[in-house]
Amino acid sequence: MSTHTYLAYDYPLLSMFWTLLWFFLWIMWFVLLFRIIGDIFRDDSLSGWGKTGWLVFCIVLPFLGVFVYLIARGKEMGHREISHARAQQRAFDDYIRDTAAAGGAGRPSSADELAKLSEMRSHGDITDDEFRRAKELVLSGSGSSRP
Repeated sequence: MSTHTYLAYDYPLLSMFWTLLWFFLWIMWFVLLFRIIGDIFRDDSLSGWGKTGWLVFCIVLPFLGVFVYLIARGKEMGHREISHARAQQRAFDDYIRDTAAAGGAGRPSSADELAKLSEMRSHGDITDDEFRRAKELVLSGSGSSRP
């Protein structure tokens, strides 16, 4: 009686599962490597030589470099990521605020247009009938599209 050792590759489904597992781990390692390289460049507390040392360590000995970096500096990595995300959110909010303020400053509001029309009527520049028609245009929203 002979004994056979069956491996995962003897079964097609297990072979596919094993291949997908290795492929997933390979992709995950690359994502981790790129996040660490990004963190090295983002860290303002590291000097140029420190950044160069960590970068060379992660490129020359990639597995060891990534694991040592995570052990030595992994906790601060999360804090830097959060502060970077908050800074990006603040910059985005400032951009939206500035853009909204600039958009409103370029076009007069309906109240401003009505005040100008009222002033023109009181000076006698337009008649009451012209005032009424212009007021209807302003209130209907098509007054801002006039040339």
